[in-house]
Amino acid sequence: MLEFKFDTQLLIEGHDLDEDVINDYITENFKGDCLLAVGDDELIKIHYHTNEPWKVLEYAASLGEIYDVVVENMERQEQGLKG
Repeated sequence: MLEFKFDTQLLIEGHDLDEDVINDYITENFKGDCLLAVGDDELIKIHYHTNEPWKVLEYAASLGEIYDVVVENMERQEQGLKG
């Protein structure tokens, strides 16, 4: 059984984005693992395993426009089902 069930991926488009600040905020405020927050000051890609993807999405939406949102259930994938 996985500790963190949902693979959460998205893009944030905005102004003056800082991947280090975003990385630190997610790490300090949302339980999960395998965090990637990469990009530049206008576009950041987020990848995170968590049990509460809606919290990550809500935070990201507060920073700018979010799109290409993918939330996959890795437990279902592990069982050979659609995630």
